Amino acid sequence: MNQTIIDLIRHGEPQGGSLFRGHTIDDPLSDNGWEQMWQSVGNYDQWQQIVSSPLLRCCIFAEQLAFKNSIPLMIEQNFKEIGFGSWEGLSREKVKQRDLREYNEFYNDPVNKRPAGSEDLNLFILRVISSYKKIIEQFKNQHILIVAHAGVIRALLAHVVYAPPKGLYNFKITNAGISRITVESNEIVFVNKAFNSEKP
Repeated sequence: MNQTIIDLIRHGEPQGGSLFRGHTIDDPLSDNGWEQMWQSVGNYDQWQQIVSSPLLRCCIFAEQLAFKNSIPLMIEQNFKEIGFGSWEGLSREKVKQRDLREYNEFYNDPVNKRPAGSEDLNLFILRVISSYKKIIEQFKNQHILIVAHAGVIRALLAHVVYAPPKGLYNFKITNAGISRITVESNEIVFVNKAFNSEKP
């Protein structure tokens, strides 16, 4: 293989449903979340390396998938989700009820109008991309699966298409959705299935 293929999968639904979860909340997957993940990967087993966020909603599935298919697993601390500060653990509806203007300002300018105590977006992108570059060099010309969070995947997609930090939240990243980056051509495929999950 003369190209490095990186499949990105977001964790499934965590226990407690849809909330602003950064790296201070470590909820595991719900039963539905587990079903989403196994349905998404299907019987596909062609990865040569799995890399996962250290948070439970990612790494427990990654461990099981790695064990099932005898694929090496690496836990990458820098792939934990961005911190949401005062929004941690709140639903979108709760944030809107509390301060609709703050909510709207965040999505209009996520770089400068972040929730109180949240992680700096530029520093978050820096930690994600620095580890990504090391990984694609370490596993060059291999097929890699990264199990991570919406924020991490947005940062990676924005990086390969040269989108500015403000554009991160224009990417819709669904639970258990899969995207693919091919390093050789910088081609990116925005699909729920980046591969045929069924064995031939």
